[in-house]
Amino acid sequence: MTELGNRLKEAREAKGLSLADVQEMTKIQKRYLQGIEEGNYDMMPGKFYVRAFIKQYAEAVGLDAEQLFEEYKSEIPSSYEDEIPQRATKVENVRSTVPAEPSKFLEYLPKMLVTAFVIGALVLVWFLIPKSDSNDKAVKEETVVEQPKEQTDNQKETKEPKKETKKEEKPKEPAKPKQTITAAGTSGKQATYVLQNAEKFELTVLSKGETWITVKDGSGKSYYNNMLAKGQSQTFDLTGQTEAKVVVGFAPDAEVKVNGETLSYQLPAAEQVRQDIIVQVKPAEQ
Repeated sequence: MTELGNRLKEAREAKGLSLADVQEMTKIQKRYLQGIEEGNYDMMPGKFYVRAFIKQYAEAVGLDAEQLFEEYKSEIPSSYEDEIPQRATKVENVRSTVPAEPSKFLEYLPKMLVTAFVIGALVLVWFLIPKSDSNDKAVKEETVVEQPKEQTDNQKETKEPKKETKKEEKPKEPAKPKQTITAAGTSGKQATYVLQNAEKFELTVLSKGETWITVKDGSGKSYYNNMLAKGQSQTFDLTGQTEAKVVVGFAPDAEVKVNGETLSYQLPAAEQVRQDIIVQVKPAEQ
């Protein structure tokens, strides 16, 4: 047994707790807790899990986890992030070449061509406009024929204004507001989310490793309280409920979805492996 394991065991026994009690408090399997006390870290899923489990164990028995990490750092394996080598970067200088300055004639050539085109267009318009106006006047004078006064009066009497009928437009139905899931804040290990404008309330928990899951509604009714193995998931139809409570024993290996939308942990999963999540449902806006 290591000094760290002995320190944790003594703190547990001083509080009158068994390994089963600590398992219930931290949702960490009893065999992993026993491995920590014995210093058998090879049985853990990974080095990251060792530090996370020790932190949860220490908090459960009333010890300062950060102080333990500093005091027994020679016994505790380094985290995954400490093992990643830093990649060297190389900056290459890029030479820029400046094109040679073009001759002044080539610089002004496009402007000269545009000016000549505009002048030519204006001259062409000046020649065409007067002729078209005179021709239009001649055509109008030849086609106008004076009609007898009686005929024009009869035409005025027979013509009746047409009444325009307007089609009645059906009022458009207002668009339904889109579902939103808002992070409402945290208190200790507890994080609150607000679900609005949702026609249903469906909650899904997916395990990417191994984690303990507890699901209850606002009245305290339990829907699930068990371990999820890697690749397993559970879906709960909570439509009609105003609140749901989810306890995730090991957040780094768990994904929580509401109506197909993944919740982003408000508390970093690497630092707070146990997460208590509350989803409050608000009615759709009218």
